Amino acid sequence: MSLIGSRIAELGLVLPPPVTPPGGVRLPFREVHVVGTVAYVAGHGPQSEQGPLAGPFGRVGAEVTLDEAIRAARLTGLSILAGLTRTLGDLDRIAAWGRVFGMVAVAPGFDRMPEVINGFSDLILDVFGPEVGAHARSAVGQAALPFGTPVEIEAQVHLHT
Repeated sequence: MSLIGSRIAELGLVLPPPVTPPGGVRLPFREVHVVGTVAYVAGHGPQSEQGPLAGPFGRVGAEVTLDEAIRAARLTGLSILAGLTRTLGDLDRIAAWGRVFGMVAVAPGFDRMPEVINGFSDLILDVFGPEVGAHARSAVGQAALPFGTPVEIEAQVHLHT
């Protein structure tokens, strides 16, 4: 087992299968697109261990609590790790996390988006450590996100040559 695979198992984490989109929805793009030594990770949302998008659904500060949103960001991280595993075959191929763009569906007045996306960042740092897992990041509020999810995250990771 790879070093990162072993770390995931040690932390008791479960990576979900490919996302099950809502009925009739077509997703005509790659979840991870590798160009040279960069892997571009498309926007992912929180998934259950079985594959469907995970609730609660809605806007943070209204239908979704701060704690639920932090958990959704963590589940989104697991979804991204699963997508990277399917594409790369081995997460040990990741040399560095480059950029992370976190989006949070927010109710008017909610401004704690960085705290929500910490759920993702903390997961990545726990799994990869401070050298490989450190990343640049933005966390922004949106009026709505696809399928009512409270969090969507995209990323760029650098691969070993």
